[in-house]
Amino acid sequence: MVLYTTPFPNSCLSALHTVSWALIFPCYWLLDRLLALFIPVPCQKNQLLCIVLFMPIYLGLLVTSLPFAFLGFLFWSPLQCARRPYIYSWLEDKGPAGGAALLREWKGTGPGKSFCFATANVCLLPDSLARHNNVFNTQARAKEIGHRIRNGASRPQIKIYIDSPTNTSISAASFSSLVSPQGDGIARAVPGSIKRTASVDYKGNSGHHPSDEAANGLASGDAVDCSNLENACIVRIGGDEGGQHPEVDDPATGGQTRNGAGGGPRVQTPNHSQRDGDSGSLGSPSASRESLVKARAGLDSGSGEPGATYSKAPLKASAVKKAASRRKRHPDEVFDHEISAFFPANLDFLCLQEVFDKRAASTLKSQLHGYFEYILYDVGVYGCQGHCCYKCLNSGLFFASRYPIMDVAYHCYSNGKGFDSLASKGALFLKVMVGSTPQDQRIVGYITCTHLHAPEDDSAIRCEQLDMLLEWLADFRKSTSSSSTANPEELVAFDIICGDLNFDNCSSDDKLEQQHSLFTRYKDPCRLGPGEEKPWAIGTMLDKDGLNDEDVSTPDNLQKVLESEEGRREYLAFPTSKSPGACQKGRKDVLKGNGRRIDYMLYAEEGLCPDWKAVSLRPGSQAMPVDRGP
Repeated sequence: MVLYTTPFPNSCLSALHTVSWALIFPCYWLLDRLLALFIPVPCQKNQLLCIVLFMPIYLGLLVTSLPFAFLGFLFWSPLQCARRPYIYSWLEDKGPAGGAALLREWKGTGPGKSFCFATANVCLLPDSLARHNNVFNTQARAKEIGHRIRNGASRPQIKIYIDSPTNTSISAASFSSLVSPQGDGIARAVPGSIKRTASVDYKGNSGHHPSDEAANGLASGDAVDCSNLENACIVRIGGDEGGQHPEVDDPATGGQTRNGAGGGPRVQTPNHSQRDGDSGSLGSPSASRESLVKARAGLDSGSGEPGATYSKAPLKASAVKKAASRRKRHPDEVFDHEISAFFPANLDFLCLQEVFDKRAASTLKSQLHGYFEYILYDVGVYGCQGHCCYKCLNSGLFFASRYPIMDVAYHCYSNGKGFDSLASKGALFLKVMVGSTPQDQRIVGYITCTHLHAPEDDSAIRCEQLDMLLEWLADFRKSTSSSSTANPEELVAFDIICGDLNFDNCSSDDKLEQQHSLFTRYKDPCRLGPGEEKPWAIGTMLDKDGLNDEDVSTPDNLQKVLESEEGRREYLAFPTSKSPGACQKGRKDVLKGNGRRIDYMLYAEEGLCPDWKAVSLRPGSQAMPVDRGP
């Protein structure tokens, strides 16, 4: 399939579209600024004064620009019939982390392979519309979001090994305070980070397997280069007794799948050596940085060498023992979970929703191309094009990948109504190539990104859209599959659906969606069944009234809030209720559950290569990509 790098099939149409949009844009921008004046935001002071000063200016310029906008619209509108439904951007990376190099990593035999996914609703709307969700300054937010995703995904991996007299475990955490990725590609120490002492060693991944170092029981004080961002950094905290470090699977903050015959160890390569993100103890799904801080503090108190950033809290029960008791109580629980202020390290695939603003999408693309080689943006349709309602906004879907994209299809939901129908919400279907076998069979994966109808009372519309989604997905897989003698059948490594579905698994109003057949074909690792979540699953939607409170204004503060049951009750949007006083902010009665989880990551086991049935998805809640609204 040919991927479209320009929105129009020839340069003449592209030039005409550029001119027509240049005539429309001043009117569009002035109208946006004029409407934004009347929607207050917490940081804005003297709103009345701003209205008095700027309204006459904006209004006068808007009236002046209207004739030009009308002329531009006469050309722009019919051009949308020839517009392609997405723009594909490819910035070739010939380095060891580029797409071509990644394809050579896995041959489908021997060691397993893991892939890391993330999904988020980022609410990048025109500023006047964004303010309805209590967010503002869309262009600056787009730059900051792209910056955080890129720095989080490309930061060096940090492994922390803890030796104690009673147990030996391996923990993985990504401390931004240890080394910080800089623009020049060099990891620099940050003031106040972990100091090098006799009990802390930094082990770099210089061409050999980090787990081999652990198995050989490296001694303290070995000199290692940790300056390359493409290397994993190993921190070893020694106790009174040494021991062998077992190989344990690493958890991830983003959704992460692991494929491999017999569940073998993963392939290790530069910057892709450990497919894990910010995580706690590898033996414990629930352990966080706090447990590591306590462990470090306890060791320091015994050796008399205080750490730079750790308190002197006593070392309590081992996280591994806690994990063992948890597994005894829940033997079927195979997923690791954690709340993190960072995006997953070594992120492979990123699916975003509500990137509606074109300038914000362009900014986000520029930021993310520093890490992702393949990007699809400005996805959707404009105008009528067979739809009953005129589409003023695109779908808001945005996709970024480190692996080559082979096929793409986009479909717009035709049953939207009300204000929601002005956006071309739909589903984006992608087929990516992730490797090849020794027999030159391609190893591929399928990813679906979608955003469903938002109004809470329209359950029937969302169910119809889920029906369309499954039908389109089946057609896409059938039309893109390969099965001929000349071209051997491809091997499917994963099939993922992610996006903002705009319903949760606990609200009584969402029972229709909760029982949809989607959940019989695809598994949701966060739920036990319709209406029942797993204890560790938390909401992904913040109560918009508290978005700008200081307690949640930074990723670190938001992480603390989400880790606290009291904080979740205060700041998360909770399952809807028709009873009086349903708004949870300030409520004193006990709320059930851990907030509305309307962002999903689902995976299928059917249709995959038989040798890769041992697939696990490790979803995680992150403090940064929390849904800001419908």
